[in-house]
Amino acid sequence: MLSIGQITILVEEYDVGIDFFVNRLGFDLVEDTAMGDEKRWVVVAPAGGQSTAVLLARASDDTQRAHVGFQAGGRVGFFMHTDDFEADHSRLAANGVNFLEAPRHEPYGIVAVFEDCSGNHWDLIQLTG
Repeated sequence: MLSIGQITILVEEYDVGIDFFVNRLGFDLVEDTAMGDEKRWVVVAPAGGQSTAVLLARASDDTQRAHVGFQAGGRVGFFMHTDDFEADHSRLAANGVNFLEAPRHEPYGIVAVFEDCSGNHWDLIQLTG
């Protein structure tokens, strides 16, 4: 069986990324290891779940800095599933997560777009059925 273990999200600064994912989204800080030259291996993941983890990578050159917040070309690039949309939407909004739209009902479920600390767009989504 194949699975996706981690994805990388570029951030301006590690601690800003950790603050957003841990304190606003409620993720666990799985690892924060110094790698030398101010580089760190920072992994966060949804709390208590068996889910794909996120590697927070600080942009280290002009090309990477140009893609911070624009990893999916302005589209929604990341999808966070929930089994209780109303509770999670309320919790995230209360934690200061910036939702770009009001929740909407689609044939596939309830969804609202939010942005992370770098400006990437995410869907908070509860799938139907």
